[in-house]
Amino acid sequence: MSEHHGPATGIQRWLYATNHKDIGTMYLWFSFAMFFLGGSFAMVIRAELFQPGLQLVEPAFFNQMTTMHGLIMVFGAVMPAFVGLANWMVPLMIGAPDMALPRMNNLSFWILPFAFAMLVSTFFMEGGAPAFGWTFYAPLSTTYAPPSVTFFIFAVHLLGASSIMGSINIIVTVMNLRAPGMTYMKLPLFVWTWVITAFLLIAAMPVLAGAVTMMLTDIHFGTSFFSAAGGGDPVMFQHIFWFFGHPEVYIIILPAFGVVSEIIPTFSRKRLFGYSSMVYATASIAFLSFIVWAHHMYTTGMPLAGELFFMYATMLIAVPTGVKVFNWIATMFGGALTFETPMLFCIAFVFLFTLGGLTGVMLSLAPVDFAYHDSYFVVAHFHYTMVAGAIFSMSAAVYYWLPKWSGKMYNETMGKVHFWVAFIGFNLTFFPQHFVGLAGMPRRIPDYALQFADFNMMSSIGAFIYGFAQLLFLYNVVQTIRKGKVNTDEKTWEGAEGLEWTVPSPAPFHTFSTPPTVK
Repeated sequence: MSEHHGPATGIQRWLYATNHKDIGTMYLWFSFAMFFLGGSFAMVIRAELFQPGLQLVEPAFFNQMTTMHGLIMVFGAVMPAFVGLANWMVPLMIGAPDMALPRMNNLSFWILPFAFAMLVSTFFMEGGAPAFGWTFYAPLSTTYAPPSVTFFIFAVHLLGASSIMGSINIIVTVMNLRAPGMTYMKLPLFVWTWVITAFLLIAAMPVLAGAVTMMLTDIHFGTSFFSAAGGGDPVMFQHIFWFFGHPEVYIIILPAFGVVSEIIPTFSRKRLFGYSSMVYATASIAFLSFIVWAHHMYTTGMPLAGELFFMYATMLIAVPTGVKVFNWIATMFGGALTFETPMLFCIAFVFLFTLGGLTGVMLSLAPVDFAYHDSYFVVAHFHYTMVAGAIFSMSAAVYYWLPKWSGKMYNETMGKVHFWVAFIGFNLTFFPQHFVGLAGMPRRIPDYALQFADFNMMSSIGAFIYGFAQLLFLYNVVQTIRKGKVNTDEKTWEGAEGLEWTVPSPAPFHTFSTPPTVK
């Protein structure tokens, strides 16, 4: 590499990329590919559940599908997508020339394709892919696991290393490379949410690494961390896993909050309502996320005092979240709203994420959770927060910033079609799951009782509609990059501080966030 002079071209441009925009682009395309892979696993799941009785796949393979769908969506689709967004936008938003640690940035991306190649290769190993659910509870993942679990453990280690490196990079960039005059309380909210997310990642990822390392020694080195026969405790695995796992769900959703806080003010033609309360609410959510983990474990027989603590702490998270929802609605209230594609996704986000939050409050109640636990009600709840939360906001972000990234405008009509097909497909998929869950249908099963048949059929049809919507999305993005309309009008926009900004061609007018404050 030392021989190389001038700008890299072809494959070298991507292999040795240290430019934050190139690395952001690679993250985004990689996460898109993983989104389609994880989505195809979901299609297998929904096809099997289209009607009662076993149709397409063996129960063991069905379990492999649910496991890999969860792992790939969480670690392969959503997290890298938001890291790609951070790589692209954080330096631009804070007036930095690039990320602070460009070589580490390159490494943190290139670890991912190898980690996921190893994870997916477990399908072709003896005993098949892991089939113990994305939460990989011991002893299913230790004593009774297929030999491929070792490769799964190594893949998880690599993913954690990638996340930690990316997080360090974001924190260092925001702390050291802000433009003059840009104090912390003037940072765009997307930057704030990512800084807080980065601290969460640095705190949570080593816990996951600890859990999988203990699994590794239990499997290969004769320890008994999670084996009761050797004096260990399988429930300890759940405590360690969820101490990572609950902050993880906020790692997934906080950048989404940041995206929505950028887009809603743009299409409301107003400044965001309650900026500082948004920052404090985000920090509160991050802090509280570390003291609620055992609400996933009410049914493990914890003491009553423990149930009460985790119940109240979990309900407390609804307060800062409610502040955020109130501020988004207050921003739209009285604004000059227009309903372009990014705004449609954000309004759907606010509505559907709030619905997911309400079912979350239901699940936080310990006595009630005894009935809901491990039912399809839980599946409906977390898909309303993860899909309507993370994926809808990610779609909004791509539509919002793609013209800025590519210099070309996407097809607005097709964007709106994508939105409505996705919105209808999503709700048709996951709303009925609340009903079958409350009626007692357990999750992670390939076959079910006859009384759940109608809602499951609706759910499966909805899933295929939602999957089709993503093909529209892909087509629209590719067409934009290949032959989107270049906007040649220079438009002058009055910035938030009353300064005039000339928006250079070819980037369209409505895709710009509030520029850095200039003193």
